[in-house]
Amino acid sequence: MPRQELFRGAGVAIVTPFTETGVDYDKLTELINWQIDKGIDAIIICGTTGEASTLPDEEHIDVIRHAVEITAKRVPVIAGTGSNDTIHGIRLSQNAQKVGADALLCVTPYYNKTNQRGLIEHFKATAAAVDVPIILYNVPSRTNLNIAPETYEALSDVENIQAIKECNIHQVAETFARCGDRFDIYSGEDGLVVPLLSMGGKGVISVAANVWPEEMVAMTHSWFDGDLTTAASKQIGLTNLIKALFSDVNPIPVKEAMNIMGLEVGDCRLPLYSMSELAREHLQQVLKDYKLI
Repeated sequence: MPRQELFRGAGVAIVTPFTETGVDYDKLTELINWQIDKGIDAIIICGTTGEASTLPDEEHIDVIRHAVEITAKRVPVIAGTGSNDTIHGIRLSQNAQKVGADALLCVTPYYNKTNQRGLIEHFKATAAAVDVPIILYNVPSRTNLNIAPETYEALSDVENIQAIKECNIHQVAETFARCGDRFDIYSGEDGLVVPLLSMGGKGVISVAANVWPEEMVAMTHSWFDGDLTTAASKQIGLTNLIKALFSDVNPIPVKEAMNIMGLEVGDCRLPLYSMSELAREHLQQVLKDYKLI
């Protein structure tokens, strides 16, 4: 498989809107179309922000299928299919490929975790089972497991492992030193996008884009257009919004923000629970400060 750039700029780690009885597919359609209208560069479906861990397999694949159908090739659809059970993750990955996902986002195993040798075999087995590109997802704060730069290097000859969503930004320079341009790297931290771009990153998979997609697009595109001053200014200017959106466990605050904005995406599924009234009032004030409400 020839290596390809999956997207450049801002992809949204889109929420999954829920009703009391299931997924709100009409609302998901609305959100996807709104994101594309605002210029988003990719839709990342069924990731952490999409509460994939609460989606039974059939519902998980149905959500991916719906996103593929609604997006209709206007931008890439990247489907979260990672698991701490390699066989389960492979099954999800194969089904996501069948329903048309353009690429897969595969998180490291969590809870049972594994060592670095296990990570290599886990990702190699997943890559061998599908024919679409894979983005490795490194989020140690969630999984208590880090993909070491040496492990990226060991995986760099696997054809369809083509990119990284990196939340451990301080190791990006070493990863580039070891792997060169073998992988495209996307920031998994909304507050550190421009620093990653300065080292050769290709963009961000963003939570904040759920509430302000055009600003995340403008920040990343300014960088690639050579307007580094504007990119840096936008990154700094987003600080208070990003802090508010991560003031509780993601995606609790971002869904609350979207509901305050009138986007009506419903509640999170248990065990995620609503913010305190005080925290909600602060979030509302931040949204007012940014003129998002």
